[in-house]
Amino acid sequence: MNDLPLDGFPTMNENSAMVLLVDDQAMIGEAVRRGLAHEENIDFHFCADPHQAVAQAVQIKPTVILQDLIMPGLDGLTLVREYRNNPATQDIPIIVLSTKEDPLVKSAAFAAGANDYLVKLPDTIELVARIRYHSRSYLTLLQRDEAYRALRVSQQQLLDTNLVLQRLMHSDGLTGLSNRRHFDEYLELEWRRAMREQAQLSLLMIDVDYFKSFNDTFGHLAGDEALRKVAEAIRASCARPSDLPARYGGEEFALVLPNTSPGGARLVAEKLRQTVASMNIAHTMPNPDSVLTVSIGLATLTPGIGSHCRQLISAADKGLYLAKNNGRNQVGVD
Repeated sequence: MNDLPLDGFPTMNENSAMVLLVDDQAMIGEAVRRGLAHEENIDFHFCADPHQAVAQAVQIKPTVILQDLIMPGLDGLTLVREYRNNPATQDIPIIVLSTKEDPLVKSAAFAAGANDYLVKLPDTIELVARIRYHSRSYLTLLQRDEAYRALRVSQQQLLDTNLVLQRLMHSDGLTGLSNRRHFDEYLELEWRRAMREQAQLSLLMIDVDYFKSFNDTFGHLAGDEALRKVAEAIRASCARPSDLPARYGGEEFALVLPNTSPGGARLVAEKLRQTVASMNIAHTMPNPDSVLTVSIGLATLTPGIGSHCRQLISAADKGLYLAKNNGRNQVGVD
């Protein structure tokens, strides 16, 4: 079996053991040390002060604790409970050592949280066997938990990556708004929902005025920056999570406004138009002292049975045509 690095624990194979003996009698400590001295892959630590036992266990991270039951100043069962109440030691196997072969004492030890019970001093062969058994079980538990943690991290990373990919698939690379594909999907979903609920659905189609002339005069880099600023203004005009701003294509944008009346959509459109004009992006059209503006087509429909969202796009396009035909920098409604 390959060694697995355990979070906060030394790298161990399944036959390794880190033993902490807690006993007030140094003679017992020496006897256990000698019994384990020639055992391969078993490290031994001794603690004579029960009040320091939990702190030592946290520090050395044993895979097995040998715990005397009777010690001056601190009851062994109380100490077992302290291990179990500490997150750093709560799962470490505990073998209780006692001078009594008493069923009631054994029962109390197991009830307190002990994993095993031996009458001291046990035969070395039996002690080693039980140490290796409990240590192996504990290391397996740690490895399983570490594998679960790694799996959860991996799953979260995969989820995060998928969300990023999804956003990239749905986003326009230049402006960060939804792209045409996502717009089409979202509008169709909202159209079906509005049809079921017989709710109003509004759409703004937004076109940057004289944009070809802007590109010809100031260059494509300036044109891209202007589109990003217009997109940010459109994004800022969204008051609810359900509002969807999108780049429809080229210098044309769209804004889906679910559950929005014609009056409410008109307020959004006018505010957006004014916001873009107030950015004071210099333009040479329609005159040399102009600023960049947008024309907006507005449409609101309550979908009927058997209708299609293309009707809403067509109505908003007609409004946009009216706005541009009537002089631009205005809101048109078919």
